[in-house]
Amino acid sequence: MLRFLNHSFKKAVVLLTLLTGYGHAQCTTRRCLAEMLIKKEYLSQPQTENCTQNIFVKFLEYQTLSVDTKSLLLISRLRATLEWTDPDLAWNTSVYQFNEVILPVSKIWSPELHVTNGITTEMSHSSPDLLANSKGTVIHSVIINAQVICEVNLFNYPFASDKCPVAIQGWSRMGCGTNLVFGELKTVIASSGEWETGNATLERKRSDRNFILVPLSIKSTQPFITLVLPSILIVLADAVSFALPLGGGERNGFKVTLVLSFTMSLIILNDELPGDGECSPIIRQSPLHAFTANNSPRNTPNGVTHRLFVCPAGFHFCCCLVILVVSMLWSMVMTRLSAEGRFGLFRRSKGPVSGNAGGGNAKEDEEVKAEVGVDVLGGVKEDGQILKKVVNFLEAIDGKTRESDRNQRFASKLDHIFFWFYLNSGIATLPTSNSVMVALTFSVLHRMF
Repeated sequence: MLRFLNHSFKKAVVLLTLLTGYGHAQCTTRRCLAEMLIKKEYLSQPQTENCTQNIFVKFLEYQTLSVDTKSLLLISRLRATLEWTDPDLAWNTSVYQFNEVILPVSKIWSPELHVTNGITTEMSHSSPDLLANSKGTVIHSVIINAQVICEVNLFNYPFASDKCPVAIQGWSRMGCGTNLVFGELKTVIASSGEWETGNATLERKRSDRNFILVPLSIKSTQPFITLVLPSILIVLADAVSFALPLGGGERNGFKVTLVLSFTMSLIILNDELPGDGECSPIIRQSPLHAFTANNSPRNTPNGVTHRLFVCPAGFHFCCCLVILVVSMLWSMVMTRLSAEGRFGLFRRSKGPVSGNAGGGNAKEDEEVKAEVGVDVLGGVKEDGQILKKVVNFLEAIDGKTRESDRNQRFASKLDHIFFWFYLNSGIATLPTSNSVMVALTFSVLHRMF
């Protein structure tokens, strides 16, 4: 009996040894360990007692791809390195002699990040694999492309600058879900069209509301050269056009061309800028947020008030347009005054006596011409009478010439007075409007998220 028991014990020990050696032989490589973890099929979020999983965003990189000024859209790209702990993916290093293993991201659970104030958000994995270590810590990288509605403050256009929030968070409902813990934030400083991005900062509104505050500013050189400088040069060309003579129509045609070209530039500018933003290059009715002296909102219904206002850029372009139109109208009036000596649009009606007198003078002039011709041909009745008519005819021509010269001198004098007034007004208005565009500020309350 004792011999039988001893023999059975030896067989059990040998069998156990074989089974143990066979188990070790199954997972002697990282790939074998990875396949074992994959077969667990842990596709759901790790469940803890408080129903919340902490996701550490160890590294977050922000980049502005473009800014759509017309639609007020901020198109951005984020790259995040995530780290979380899944206890069910841990293993014993004394059994499996590996500290890390690569797993396909589609075979285990991974968190999703959302830009909550974006109209479109697309998250993709930077790699089809992720890294897991023996303690159950998982490291993975994701890429987020988002379009965010950003009510950029264009009050100081083309010297505008503002900050846009990009809200980023994970999924959570009723105390369950993921909680993001942020680490380092890096901003890719780059120019996007006419906009450039500054150093972004991480801000927190609530414990579950994190956002990236992105400073944006317009590169003012290009808009100044393409918008403000041409308007100043057009006004300068209009001022120089006063050197053209009043008669002949050259000045009036040139001024009409300037007004039409400047109007076309305003139409193009209005198409480029948003029509429903906080500011437009024209006078319009717009919702403004009321502020007190300490920059805090007043108690107004919904925090918004409506009023008619002009932005500095709109003030500049409106002043230029008004100056050009007034100059054009003045030139037309002065041309009429120089030619006919009056401002009226219609001729004054004259009585029948004066009309007959005028007709008599015309007939008398014709008789003088006819009789002078007769004298040339050879028939003169009375030399004294003919000489008298010739003298009257020449005096009438001289009187008209003197009257025309007097009208031209008077119109030229008024034109010179208006030119200096025009020049001084332009010198005072244009630099002032440009200074206001740079110095004056206006606060915009961005939409809550």
